[in-house]
Amino acid sequence: MSSRFNRCLVVVLALFLAGCAMNPVTGQSELQLVSTAQEIQVGEQQYAPSRQMFGGDYVVDPAVERYVREVGDRIAAKSDRQLPYEFSVINDSTPNAWALPGGKIAVHRGLLTELNSEAELAAVLGHEIVHAAARHGAKSMERGMLLQGVAVAAAVTANQSDYGPLLMTATGIGLQLITQKYGRDAERESDYYGMKYMSRAGYDPTAAVELQETFVRLSEGRDAGGLAVLFASHPPSLERVRNNEATLAELPPGGELGTDRYQSAIARLQRTKEAYAAHDRGRKALASQDTATALAEAKRALQIEPDEALFHALRGDVRSVQNRWSDALINYNRAVDRNPGYFYPLMRRGLAFRQLGNVTEATADLERSIELLPTAPALNALGEIRLAAGQREQALELFRAAAKSDSPDGRAAAAALLRLELPGKPYRYIKAAVGQDSAGRLVLELQNPTTVAVEIQELAFEYLDSNNQVRQVRRDVRGVIQPRSTARNAIDPRWIGGVADVRRVRAAVSRARIAE
Repeated sequence: MSSRFNRCLVVVLALFLAGCAMNPVTGQSELQLVSTAQEIQVGEQQYAPSRQMFGGDYVVDPAVERYVREVGDRIAAKSDRQLPYEFSVINDSTPNAWALPGGKIAVHRGLLTELNSEAELAAVLGHEIVHAAARHGAKSMERGMLLQGVAVAAAVTANQSDYGPLLMTATGIGLQLITQKYGRDAERESDYYGMKYMSRAGYDPTAAVELQETFVRLSEGRDAGGLAVLFASHPPSLERVRNNEATLAELPPGGELGTDRYQSAIARLQRTKEAYAAHDRGRKALASQDTATALAEAKRALQIEPDEALFHALRGDVRSVQNRWSDALINYNRAVDRNPGYFYPLMRRGLAFRQLGNVTEATADLERSIELLPTAPALNALGEIRLAAGQREQALELFRAAAKSDSPDGRAAAAALLRLELPGKPYRYIKAAVGQDSAGRLVLELQNPTTVAVEIQELAFEYLDSNNQVRQVRRDVRGVIQPRSTARNAIDPRWIGGVADVRRVRAAVSRARIAE
């Protein structure tokens, strides 16, 4: 066993010993590698982009979010752990609710229309508050750390950073935390303590039992519909119903249901529910290139709720598909006016401006949309604008970010990046290695994982000679490697000074171009 491994193992053991603390909700001793400050930091950093990703905030009726926030604050005040709790309503028809570490909680518009009373809302919010208070999201991050084992220990040893950089640089951590499926213990804790919190806040906890019974019926029948998303992350079961009934027996009877108050608060949501259903049907129709149906559904939605940005954006998207960019711009203007804090209408308006030749307005909209949520269409389009303006380095940075997306725009950005970078830095794209074949002859292997044919023009070799001196040579060559292929060719040993041990040789493509 290597001394390096031993040192890393000591660090891991030290973390186990030093990281034990009492869970603020359950009172149980547990390993805690993520501090409260880090939980809050993760939540604050991921909350805004996560809300953008799932549909943006519901802003048509601000009173709805104020109401949800009041109920949430009322329950959070009874939590065993005080965090900077925040509550938002997401403008999405999917019946769902989620929590990020540090107390950042969201409930989707589509779930609010499925609930019947304020007490049921309190049950949902209480459950999510416990996920944050009992560190369920933090534990998921800690499990990820522990799975990395020695690598995590090495990072801590090197950076002395208390895990901060490791957490902050995790790709898509917000999405991972939101879409994760909690274990049975976490769901049981959230049910149990969530009922306690809502009871302390003056709500009737029977609503939590009835809500879970409803979810079980829906999950077992044909009426689950969009609730399947909620069930995936918070699976209902008869066991949970029985556990809630047992918890109910422990709690003082009575409390508020707030049925009339709840129905009054979400009256506009209920009244416009069909408008959002029409929008969702329109989106599906547009995805199938059925522009006539999509336009009809957008019109139906706008007749019911003319103040919703999503509906104007749908109409703009239909006009974009039809290449009616001036008409699309009118629709996107209306969408942005109604929700200037949502990335999607800004992104789409920026693309429309670009199609119409208004580069200044296109740049402003695309930059603002990227600030709200970086997307491949906006990054790629802005990269093309920068490149046309002669701002090559900025364009490269934008293309590089967009290329991380496996989408048409991401692939277009990757292709642009390849065209710009390959002639100067072919070694980033074409991998070279020297080996031996079965007959002991020297062989150069070149791998081209790109989507274009590449003409190799020069190779660079670095090797250790018989005196252990580093030697470097370059050789002019001519050859084309086809896309996504590997080429193997014998090479003259004199190219690398007659070195017999190929382990002492490094090779790279030093000059190449895209084969036309």
